[in-house]
Amino acid sequence: MSIQTEFAFTLPRGYVDGDGTVHREGVMRLSTAMDEIAPLRDPRVRENQAYLVVILLARVITKLGTLSGVTPDVIENLFSVDMAYLQEFYRQINEHGVASIEAACPACQHKFEVDITNLGGVL
Repeated sequence: MSIQTEFAFTLPRGYVDGDGTVHREGVMRLSTAMDEIAPLRDPRVRENQAYLVVILLARVITKLGTLSGVTPDVIENLFSVDMAYLQEFYRQINEHGVASIEAACPACQHKFEVDITNLGGVL
């Protein structure tokens, strides 16, 4: 049995780099205990607890478009909708091990799975 440890995603808006290139496609890996512990030592987190998510996402996002690396600076400059999407994506893959959520039709209550890896066009 193998465990999926990396999950592809598509940002709703995308990160715009200094050249104006938009980066939307990325990969996030499952977090480790150290990924959640190490940011607590960072002075930026000690000064502002809300910065924890910035450091954490920079650690677990292994790819974003054609960027050579994902740094806290990249995460800081994401649009709010992308930040919210990544936080939910992180929670979903780390708590449930899948990049989907259960949904229900409001009319008939039929339950089905929704893949959240590519909600860019929906949000």
